[in-house]
Amino acid sequence: MTFSDLGLSSALVKAVEEKGYAKPSPIQEKAIPHILEGKDLLASAQTGTGKTAGFTLPVLQHLAETKHPKYRPLRALVLTPTRELAAQVHDNVREYSKYLNIKSCVVFGGVNAKPQIATLRSGVDILVATPGRLLDLHDRKAVSFKRIDVLILDEADRMLDMGFVRDINKLISFMPEKRQNLLFSATFSNDIKKLAAGILKNPVSVEAEPQNSTAKKVTHKVYKVDKNRKTEFTIKLIKDGNWKQVLVFTRTKHGANKLTQKLVKAGVPSAAIHGNKSQGARTKALRNFKDGSIKILVATDIAARGLDIPLLPHVINFELPNVPEDYVHRIGRTGRAGAAGEAISLVCSEETEYQSEIEKLLKEKLKSTIVEGFEPTDTAPPKRAASQSKKSFGRKNKGGNSNSSDRNKSKRKPHFKGNKSVKPNSGRGRTGTPKKKRS
Repeated sequence: MTFSDLGLSSALVKAVEEKGYAKPSPIQEKAIPHILEGKDLLASAQTGTGKTAGFTLPVLQHLAETKHPKYRPLRALVLTPTRELAAQVHDNVREYSKYLNIKSCVVFGGVNAKPQIATLRSGVDILVATPGRLLDLHDRKAVSFKRIDVLILDEADRMLDMGFVRDINKLISFMPEKRQNLLFSATFSNDIKKLAAGILKNPVSVEAEPQNSTAKKVTHKVYKVDKNRKTEFTIKLIKDGNWKQVLVFTRTKHGANKLTQKLVKAGVPSAAIHGNKSQGARTKALRNFKDGSIKILVATDIAARGLDIPLLPHVINFELPNVPEDYVHRIGRTGRAGAAGEAISLVCSEETEYQSEIEKLLKEKLKSTIVEGFEPTDTAPPKRAASQSKKSFGRKNKGGNSNSSDRNKSKRKPHFKGNKSVKPNSGRGRTGTPKKKRS
C-alpha cells in the first residue's frame, strides 16, 4: 500500500515522500479513504502512529480540489488542546501543502494576537487553533466560521480533561450544520463516545491500536524508591547511563520547577515546561531539548500530548499520574513510529495503588525493582475502599495533574450539545463552569 493507492494527489505524495515516508501507517490506511469520501470519522490511535497526517493529507486534498473565492474564507478548522500541539500540527500542514495553493495559519494564547488577526483577515484556507484564543478572536470579529467545510477535533479526550467543552460548543454554534466532522482521540472512553454522538453524523469508527495500549517497543521499568530520594536516584540514572535526552514527568508545576533546579545544581542541563511558563519560555525549552542544548525536559502533563520528539529514548515518571490513562499518554512520547524506547517509573510506597490502577488499564504487570541504597523507607497509606478508589481515579487530585493549571475542575462534566451552545452557566468564568486550562 502506497500513499498514491489511498487516492492522494501527486503533489501531496511528493511532499510526504520528501519527509521520508514511503508507506502509510495503519491509522492513515484506515482513515484517509473515509475522509476523502466526505464521511464523518471517529478515530482512536496511539500517539506517534501518524494520525496528524491521517487527517491533514485528505483535508488538504479536499481544499485543493474545491473552488474558493479569492478572499479565501476559512474552510477547515483544526482544534487542539495545547499550544505545542497546535504549533506541531501547523508545521505538518505547511510541509504537506508546500506544492498546493493553500494558505494556513496557527493561533493560540500566550502571544500577541495582533499578528494573528492580520493573518486571518488576509484570508486563510485552513486554521489550527486552541479553543480559548480562537473564541477570543471570533469575539473580535477577526475570523468567521460561516464557510467551514471540515471541523477536526484533535486529542479530543485531552480537551475534555482540560474543560474546553463549553468553548467548543460555542464555536460550533457559529458553524454551518452541513460540514464534515473528524474526531481523533487516544482513547474511546465513554465521555468521548458521548461527545462524538453530539457532533458526528453517521460516523465511521477506526482504531489503529487496541484501546489504551502502549507502543510495542517500549520497555517498562518500575523502581521502588523512597519518596525523599527520588531526585538523587534520577540524577544517578542519568549520569550512570550517560543519557543525552530524557523527558521527566512530575504531577505539579511546583514539582517540575523544584526538580529542575536540583538537576541544574547537580550539573545536569535541564529546563521545565508547564502552564505557568510564558509561551516564549516553553518554545525555547522545547527547542533546546530537541537540539541537545539541554539534556532533561521536566514537564507536567501539558507535554504528554502532541510533542513530536523524534527518537526520544527515555521517559521518566518522577511521580506516577493519579489518572491511569495519563500513563499511556506520557510514555507515548517514546517508542514512536516503531523506534525503541524506555519508560521508567519511580514509585514510592504511597503510589502503589496508582501503579495497580495502571496495570489494570494496561492488562499487564509492571515488574518492580529495588535498588540497593534507595530502598523505600516511607510507608504506604491505608488502602482505600474499592468504591472510594474508583471514584478518586475519576477526577484529578488536589495537587492537580497539571497540564496548564493546578486548579481543580468541576466534578460535574458538561454535556456536548452538537451545534447548540450549552446555555446553563455557559458564560466563561461564571460559577459552575469547569475551570479551563490555559491555551
